[in-house]
Amino acid sequence: MHSVIKKTLLVPGLVLALAASSAACGGNEDGGGAATGPDGTAASRSPSSRGLGNIVVGGKAVTGSELSGVDKVPYRRTSTDGALYAPVTGYRSMMYGRNGLEAVYDDVLTAGVKSGGASGNVVTTIDPKAQKAAFDALGDRRGAAVALDARTGRLLALVSTPSYDPATFSGATPDDATAWKALTADERDPLLNRALRLAPGPGATFHVVVAAAALEHGLYASVDDSTRTPLNYVVPGTDAAVAGDSPRCENASIRTALRYSCDNVFARLAVDAGQSALRSTAEKLGYNQELTIPLRATESTYPTKPLTAAQLARTGTGGGGVVATPLETARITAALADGGRLVTPRLVERVEKADGSTQRPTDSGGSGRAVSRRTAEQLRSALPAVASRDGDRQGSWFTTYARQGDGRLVSVAVHVSGGDGGQEAGRIAGKILAALA
Repeated sequence: MHSVIKKTLLVPGLVLALAASSAACGGNEDGGGAATGPDGTAASRSPSSRGLGNIVVGGKAVTGSELSGVDKVPYRRTSTDGALYAPVTGYRSMMYGRNGLEAVYDDVLTAGVKSGGASGNVVTTIDPKAQKAAFDALGDRRGAAVALDARTGRLLALVSTPSYDPATFSGATPDDATAWKALTADERDPLLNRALRLAPGPGATFHVVVAAAALEHGLYASVDDSTRTPLNYVVPGTDAAVAGDSPRCENASIRTALRYSCDNVFARLAVDAGQSALRSTAEKLGYNQELTIPLRATESTYPTKPLTAAQLARTGTGGGGVVATPLETARITAALADGGRLVTPRLVERVEKADGSTQRPTDSGGSGRAVSRRTAEQLRSALPAVASRDGDRQGSWFTTYARQGDGRLVSVAVHVSGGDGGQEAGRIAGKILAALA
């Protein structure tokens, strides 16, 4: 087992942390000559001889197909550990269409059905140990977890709970209709991919973006300089006040403010830096960008309309119209962990077509230098662990990174509805990182 170096930063109402975790699965049900059996026989580099092609995790197919008995749609989709991998695979239904990778790569996965020959496979970047650790740790909570290789952009875990089993409504029977009706009526919204599509306020996880803007634009030379911020910061020209939650937040340095989630400090930094500088830094770190992995993620946004000083101060605390997905939060942590370089996350390693050729997908989304190496190193040194309520006070965040014994850097972001200010999300993140160690 590799050793893991981890860092953690605690802030009242928000947690940003550094740690590590893992899962396993595979298979295919052979009712019509699909490529992989329920025992999880490796599917990579082995296009399906008949039926639908497969989606592959860790060298094993997590999807399969069987004869449907319907000439127009001769095969129905089967799955192994469907709820575990639904945020990755999406669903394929004879009555309700397709989404996720099933929709994006429909031409590859159905090539044999259309031609009478073989179909291709889609090989993902997901680590089965990390996926299962995240899924098991989230349990019945409404939440999401993302684990990202900070250097390559490979997504190692992409989990959303509560989840669903795509096989329960893949056919055209009354049972399939009943399963679909139950899912769409469920107030917990299990069909929502929270890792990609849910974007609450980032709360204190946004403090690092504000700190990066302050350092990049020369407000402070070091994270150890005093910000000279009173415990109750009054926004200039207004009656609006932002209080720090700890006595340590008075005149705190950026390092201390990150550790104790000092909203008073980051409200001041936002006002002092100005909206243009803060928005520019946020956008360099991935805000206000379209992103596909190749699944489309909801855009994480920083306000573009002019803000008053009080509104600007609110954005500095991770509220005020700032929203972020778990994917974006993991991406920012990865950028700071890897010297300020922003990577484009990717879910698909390669597409293996029926003719034996291999295609490497090109994903959209900005990448490259986001902040200077010096800024990244300063902030990385200041990031122990941070736990927090989200910007709407309806959920909890935790984000972290860990360096594996083999040198690999992994960032993790967890969001759960409700929770205890980030401690619960932090425990989930730790289990994910432990599984990857």
